[in-house]
Amino acid sequence: MRTHHVITFGLCLLLPAALASAESIDDHAIGRMPVKEVTVFKDGHAFVLHEGPMPTDDAGNVVLDYLPVPVIGTFWAYADDKAAKLAGVVAARRVVSVKRTALTVAEMIEGNVGAAVRITEKDGQPYAATIAAVPTRSTEEIETTSPPGAPPALPVKAKVVLLTVEGGTKAVPLARIQEVTFADDFKPGIASAEFRNVMTLKLDWKRKPAKTANVGMTYVQRGVRWIPNYRVDIDGKGNATLSLQATLVNELTDLDNVTAHLVIGVPTFAFKDTPDPISMQETVARLSSVMQPSNQTAYAFSNAMMTQTAIYQPRRRGAAQPSGATIDLGSDVAAGDKQEDLYVFTINNITLKKGERMTVPISKVTLPYKDVFVLDLPFAPPPEAQANANNQQQAEIARLFHAPKAMHVLRLANTAEAPLTTAPAMIVRDRRVMAQGMIQYTPAGASCDLTMTTAVDVGVKASDTETGRDANAHKWHGRSYDRINLAGTIHLTNHRDKTISVEVRRSVLGFVDSASGDGEIKQLGRHGSGWARPFWWRWYSWPSWWRHVNSTGQVSWEFDLKGDESIDLGYEWHYFWRW
Repeated sequence: MRTHHVITFGLCLLLPAALASAESIDDHAIGRMPVKEVTVFKDGHAFVLHEGPMPTDDAGNVVLDYLPVPVIGTFWAYADDKAAKLAGVVAARRVVSVKRTALTVAEMIEGNVGAAVRITEKDGQPYAATIAAVPTRSTEEIETTSPPGAPPALPVKAKVVLLTVEGGTKAVPLARIQEVTFADDFKPGIASAEFRNVMTLKLDWKRKPAKTANVGMTYVQRGVRWIPNYRVDIDGKGNATLSLQATLVNELTDLDNVTAHLVIGVPTFAFKDTPDPISMQETVARLSSVMQPSNQTAYAFSNAMMTQTAIYQPRRRGAAQPSGATIDLGSDVAAGDKQEDLYVFTINNITLKKGERMTVPISKVTLPYKDVFVLDLPFAPPPEAQANANNQQQAEIARLFHAPKAMHVLRLANTAEAPLTTAPAMIVRDRRVMAQGMIQYTPAGASCDLTMTTAVDVGVKASDTETGRDANAHKWHGRSYDRINLAGTIHLTNHRDKTISVEVRRSVLGFVDSASGDGEIKQLGRHGSGWARPFWWRWYSWPSWWRHVNSTGQVSWEFDLKGDESIDLGYEWHYFWRW
């Protein structure tokens, strides 16, 4: 009678285990849609195109376990199949049955239900048995017996195993089993249930569902970046060969033989801080790019359908903060600016796993260049404004304006069809590194200056002198202002043995009155009219009237200076001050 009771107990516990197996999704039935194309921006965002034939489930739908984290409004899915039409996309948290290698005695027993074994318990004699089951409460059973609205739960496994032995079914705590000998073929794997976010592409079939369907999806997401860098080989005769190389950083997904479009330019995106709810994530993705259409993506958008999901729960207390590890996409030294026009370099057959980096050559072009020696003398605060500066600030100002140096730059004329992008540039001559600088964005037909080094063989001396003051020279809002008159001289000497091209720019706070030679005078305007505050501007308490009665001026000269010759450049200016 007791034996019969034990057998009945075991059968009751076996039924939920069967239900758990029936309701879960086998991981082998879940697909991973390959990436076909990726359009990569320099700031770390990418427009990704997935497409390919995918297996369907019993209902004729495609189930994916890869959920992107796109910016809202950029996720689109489509079906490129004559027999099927995309009816909708659903993202959900589902129980998935995943098969892994058994690592413990308990897992090995659970993975070999039905096997004939020889069991040795602690402090016991070995005996023959057949593994009947490990009792399990299924997800469906837990949902049925739980209060309404309770969150879903994984199946709960018992800590005992049911063994068929002579005379009936025996329940043995797994912790008591010390040794198991398998008489039949041993199965090393075990299927365990876990929650996974899955995406289901629901298809509307015109006939009986096929085993596969050609589907695709596109979206914008942060995770792939390209960092440009140049090698500039100069021949000393006015020709420079620019080799562009891209460093690819992939923290998004595996790329296998894909077509990569590398974009010069960083377009803005209206909803960059709002992730699409299809991602089922609460973290805010940092997105600031849009997609660059290509041949395949044009078809994707013409046959696309917007995502649908019933699981979105909007946050009501501000934007969420990113959680977990931050994606490292490298330095922002070549990120560029938002004024760059879009230009695309296309590279085929790119294979790059998630977490890997690679460098690929992009282009090579020969451009004309000119050696130019540039002296840029910025404006300094007037002595009256420096009265309250501390010693450290005064020393910094003295260091900034003491012993000015001319810079040797390469003026590159972009005669190519493609623009030059903002990127570090290594300057090489005769296979020897000369310097490293930064190329700024330069459209086709324009020129840019690439700084090489300080021109130590161009001597520079500069001096400014106050020449007089005119009391009450200007009135504004009923108040009088004195005029302070100044004169400056820049002395240049070319210690080279050949003629050089020189450009000099001198900026002043005030109004430029005159300049020697062919000096060009420009009034840049008052603050906020085309010039930016220098770093030291905030050190001083500028009077409120300053910007109303004063301006910013600049004098510039361009000339050739023969070897071992000198030149003096003079200029005069004034500003107003109230005591």
